[in-house]
This record gives sequence, C-alpha cells and structure tokens, in this order.
Amino acid sequence: MSDPATVHIVDDDPSFARALGRLLTAHGFQARTFAAGSELLTTVTVASRGCIVMDLEMPGLGGLELQQRLAEQRIAMPIVFLTGRGDIPSSVRAMRQGAVDFLEKHAPEAELVAAVGRALASDAARSGLHSRFANLTDRELEILRHVVRGRMNKQIAADLGIHERTVKLHRSAITTKLGVRSAAELASLARDAGLS
Repeated sequence: MSDPATVHIVDDDPSFARALGRLLTAHGFQARTFAAGSELLTTVTVASRGCIVMDLEMPGLGGLELQQRLAEQRIAMPIVFLTGRGDIPSSVRAMRQGAVDFLEKHAPEAELVAAVGRALASDAARSGLHSRFANLTDRELEILRHVVRGRMNKQIAADLGIHERTVKLHRSAITTKLGVRSAAELASLARDAGLS
C-alpha cells in the first residue's frame, strides 16, 4: 500500500519551511517539512505519493543534486522548485529534468498553491498509470519491455525462447489490459510510467 499524497517541503530555513507548511495545510494539503535533502531521501520511497516543494540552494545537497538523486532512486514525485534568486540556466535544467514549476520564494500565494495543485494532479495521474501496469503478469512486463524497444514479435520470441504465437497472445493481453490500440500508444504509456 502506498503512502497518502503529501507535500514534502525541503528547505534549510526552518521558519520558512514551517510557514510554507502552515500555508499549504490551510489550503487543504497534507504537508511535511524536511531541513535537508538527505533527510528527505531517508524517508521517501518509490511508493511515496505526493509532490516535493524544495529550495534550489541548500548547503550540502542542493536542489538540483537532490532532484538527480531522486531520479536515480526512481522516486518520481513531481517537484516544484522555490528559490530566493533564480537564474535561467538552473530553471532550464530543473524543468528539463522534469520539475513541474520553478518559482521565486516570494511568488504570490495563489501561484504557489496552483503549482502544488498541478504537481499533486500529476502524481495522481502517475499513480493511476502504475495501477494499470500492476495488472500485467511478469511475462507480459518482460514482453512489454521488448515491444517499447521496437522489437518485432519474431525477435522477441527468439530472445525469450518462446513461440511467436505466444508473443502475439501476450501482446494482445497487454494492449487489452492497458486499453491501448497501437505499439506507439503502448510505448508512450510505458514511457509515462517510467518503464522504458
């Protein structure tokens, strides 16, 4: 079972983190604060739900480095970056690595609340996507990985030491369970779920 959706706030300024936590709680979000990225990394797992709102510049593990460490550990919660003084290269790097938003710390309250709402909606969509893939058998997942790499049925059958007709049956079961009609749609869905 996964954790409830939580806004994980990471900021080395405890008074700012507490104030942000109170603000988000007042808007109906469940919030938890962390003084450092290393503290967050010991708490969250691939099953954690919610989003992360974090400072860009922190001593030790900075925001961009923390984003990279989370990706390495396959923790895919959406990230909203906050910064006291943002720069274009940092914001571009953060967004390219999948951040939902990049805001100044003194951005209007409505902007911050909207960014957190978008991040949580993105996490909910990702969670729903993962539950669809959870219905696949181990063999279907194995075949799916071959399909998203562009392998043909004959190649998959040879790689796995099974009959080509068996591959076709598994592919049919995969597309039915996931509700897709084409290999391209299947590849896109698998990429969105982080399986490719």
